Amino acid sequence: MIDKEKIKLAATSIIEAIGEDPSRESLRDTPQRIAEMYAELFSGTDIDPKTELTVGFEEEHHEMIILRDIPFYSMCEHHLLPFYGVVHVGYIPSEDGKVVGVSKLARVVEVCARRPQLQERMTRQIADAIFEALHPDGIAVVVRAEHLCMTMRGIEKPGANVITSAIRGTFRSRIATRAEFLSLIGEA
Repeated sequence: MIDKEKIKLAATSIIEAIGEDPSRESLRDTPQRIAEMYAELFSGTDIDPKTELTVGFEEEHHEMIILRDIPFYSMCEHHLLPFYGVVHVGYIPSEDGKVVGVSKLARVVEVCARRPQLQERMTRQIADAIFEALHPDGIAVVVRAEHLCMTMRGIEKPGANVITSAIRGTFRSRIATRAEFLSLIGEA
């Protein structure tokens, strides 16, 4: 549960700590705006991403399904600055051929991104949620992101991307399957 009142108090304290006047006209509503924004940005903290995958379809599909270029925005838990990019998800349904609507895969990404995050953990959480909920033969997740904590402060290297992956099942045990996935998402 996100406590907007605590966020407002904290935002007011930060404004004061940087030497600004929180009662100044253009800053007066900033703590409320920050509280609303944080409630939205961290809305995934109380949601199990597997709940997004409860409805499926018996299609007897046994080939790879890929949803690529899923945009996301998340907040690095080290600096509470954004990192953003795209997620590619591929899975091979289990023997029963059950599939989920592709929008459900994007929802899993959204739930996992809307938390204080590390890109490595987010990648793993997406793969694990899909693997545990669907029991596919295999799942592969690749995340490519730019981190503002590296772009606008610190080392200041805009355009540098971090790429992480999480691979389960057939994608791990069969090199050809993994290679096909990476080729189809343009990462090979």
